[in-house]
Amino acid sequence: MSELLTLADVRAAHERIRDAIVATPTLHSKTLSNLTGANIYLKFENLQFTAAYKERGALNALLLMPEEARNRGVIAASAGNHAQGLSYHGTRLGVPVTIVMPKTTPTVKVMQTEAVGGKVVLEGEKFDDAYKHARLLEKELGLTFVHPFDDPKVAAGQGTVALEMLEEIPTIDTLVVPIGGGGLLSGMGTAARGINPDIELVGVQAELYPSMYALLNNKQMPCEGDTLAEGIAVKVPGEFTSKVIRDIVDDVVLVSEPELETAVSLLLQIEKTVVEGGGAAGLAAVMAYPEKFRGKNVGIVLSGGNIDTRLLANVLLRDLARSGRLARLRITLQDRPGALYKVMKLFNEHNINIIEIYHQRIFTTLPAKGLITDIECEARDAEQLQGLVDSLKDAGYKVERVELN
Repeated sequence: MSELLTLADVRAAHERIRDAIVATPTLHSKTLSNLTGANIYLKFENLQFTAAYKERGALNALLLMPEEARNRGVIAASAGNHAQGLSYHGTRLGVPVTIVMPKTTPTVKVMQTEAVGGKVVLEGEKFDDAYKHARLLEKELGLTFVHPFDDPKVAAGQGTVALEMLEEIPTIDTLVVPIGGGGLLSGMGTAARGINPDIELVGVQAELYPSMYALLNNKQMPCEGDTLAEGIAVKVPGEFTSKVIRDIVDDVVLVSEPELETAVSLLLQIEKTVVEGGGAAGLAAVMAYPEKFRGKNVGIVLSGGNIDTRLLANVLLRDLARSGRLARLRITLQDRPGALYKVMKLFNEHNINIIEIYHQRIFTTLPAKGLITDIECEARDAEQLQGLVDSLKDAGYKVERVELN
């Protein structure tokens, strides 16, 4: 147990914020339990007003500020859930809130932050640029900077998630928690260990941003790339949070982009709940390392649900493709009347639905009388699709599946 943060700090934070946040439910998932071999309990933090746990820590930090500081206002650098949580509760309490975001931040995130009362300043191309500008404005304007994770007051607020989970389901013996900067795990881990010293704590990071994993394992690993879990894509974990997590965590595991996509898709299909990439990291870890969690009572935090709708649509379609229900088949034909009709007859015989057809006569390496046809289609399952592919090959066609990355 770290002395930097205590169970008492988290309990005090809970008393402070409990009337202004949603006590989100922790529910058993029978289907996901059967799928993973673990007893899965989901904490639906995506049901907070701003659709993420971040408002817990932001509110606790705001309530602990002197009145003078609150009157002057607060500032933060964030392009995500911290911005919305701080803006919402700051505005509710009459505290002026300024959020510095990179110029590359999607318009929808700017609009969401402004909609809950935050004043947005766009600066720089990357988060580091926005962060530096926020610290500059902090001094120039006499504002109070509220860090998204590297602050004991913020971490104590995030730890209230674990208090609620273990109060509702005291038999949970393992917590699987996403790590970006480490605020959620440091807070939750501190609370959970204070309640049950034997509870297992497992952190999860995206493979593309293994910053805490690398730090704890004394490794040099790159942190870059377009991850679905942008909410936990932190290149440098917090100094305070790193110390706490080093003291309490049992393990940190990494999950791939396809594993994150599958977890997001499963949560929507099975639990009928929308979860962003970072919020699905816990489930992705349990599915990626089944032997590690089999038979345990596993608590998973669905930490946020702020995902772009177009991105969500892509994730769902890609998951259908991986499962064999959607496919793009590339078929080489002779450019003559009736050639496509003969192919269509085989699709009809196998009862496979055609979604789109793309003909390529010009930009191919085939002879002038050849053409490539890409056919996007929908099957019942992978077995039905394979039956069609086999029939096409038996009929003499050259068939390739256009694979996902």
